[in-house]
Amino acid sequence: MSIEPRSPPPQYAARLKRALGGRAGWGGFILQILFVAALVWIGYEIVANARANLETQRITSGFGFLGNTAGFDVSQTLIPYSGSDSYTRVFLVGLLNTLLVSVIGIFFATVIGFIVALGRLSPNWLLSRISGGYVELIRNLPLLFQILFWYLAVLAALPNPRQSVSVFGSIFLSNRGLVLPRPIGEPGFEPFVFAVLIAIIGAIGFWRYARRQLFESGRVIKVWPYALGLLIGLPLVSVLIFGVPVSFEIPVLKGFNFAGGSRVIPEFVALTVALSTYTAAFIAEIVRAGILSVHKGQMEAGSSLGLQRGSVLRLIVIPQAMRVILPPLTNQYLNLTKNSSLAVAIGYPDLVSVFAGTTLSQTGQAIEIIGITMGVYLLISLLTSAIMSFYGWRVGRSMNG
Repeated sequence: MSIEPRSPPPQYAARLKRALGGRAGWGGFILQILFVAALVWIGYEIVANARANLETQRITSGFGFLGNTAGFDVSQTLIPYSGSDSYTRVFLVGLLNTLLVSVIGIFFATVIGFIVALGRLSPNWLLSRISGGYVELIRNLPLLFQILFWYLAVLAALPNPRQSVSVFGSIFLSNRGLVLPRPIGEPGFEPFVFAVLIAIIGAIGFWRYARRQLFESGRVIKVWPYALGLLIGLPLVSVLIFGVPVSFEIPVLKGFNFAGGSRVIPEFVALTVALSTYTAAFIAEIVRAGILSVHKGQMEAGSSLGLQRGSVLRLIVIPQAMRVILPPLTNQYLNLTKNSSLAVAIGYPDLVSVFAGTTLSQTGQAIEIIGITMGVYLLISLLTSAIMSFYGWRVGRSMNG
């Protein structure tokens, strides 16, 4: 004979539930208060400890040091700079160098990544295996090792300036870097730039028109003859009317180095090549996965319409795959920008090297400099994410429309 438990009356059950819920709610609220109090206490201790250390070392806090004279030179500057400039100028020089290597690295990493991804999906056995070997090799080697390889094993092995490799007597390649003729603007430079911009805008507009005609009416318009005519014709007309836009200063070997011209330092080349090839290996896998996520029937449908494999990928498959590709692709762009801080290993004057490195060691303003550097990288990451999110929104809108 079994006795089944009797449930309490509904009014007692509701009263018991309110009592237990109230206790659980007060208990959770008290735990949250204790947690916030612990965080406040930890933050206070950190600030007090930092203030005591600064007073012991007789270091005044604040950002007044940014107006002091830097007193050191930088090997690559995109803006005028000398050792007599302030630390604010050093910050701008380092920031521009970081943005330069990041933008160029992102561009080449994207191009190489897409090419390698298409190579892995190619029906050509040899091309597919070479692309797969590239991905497996590059992804499994540390980035710092690759940077040092390009800098020490490849570029440092080049001949000295006296035995440099010369191209047409005006371009020289040595272990000091690549020396190129420096362009100098002439009176016809501004009209020439204006003509180039109009030609680019016109070519893009005609390409969009041809693409719209293809999707709406199936009419195929060859864009390249018109685009080529615009890109060559308008600048040529500008040169004929306003004269040559630029002249070039040819570098000359004087002593043990070159004078004149523009020099691309080997640190920049090594860092750019390493970042581009390393990130491209990850982008290749992202693009390959995105293309494979599109149903193979899309490729078959395009082939049945008489389109070649490249046209099917460009017009049908890749636009659909971009929804899958964009989120992880954004992460790789962010990783490349942050990985550029490894430039300190080979002496490339990026933000970390000249500002969070040399400037910090000279001034001792660790908290301010580290805080500024962290804020800059955070701002760059947020801006990159915003741009990619906007592009993803445009892609999704065009696909839905």
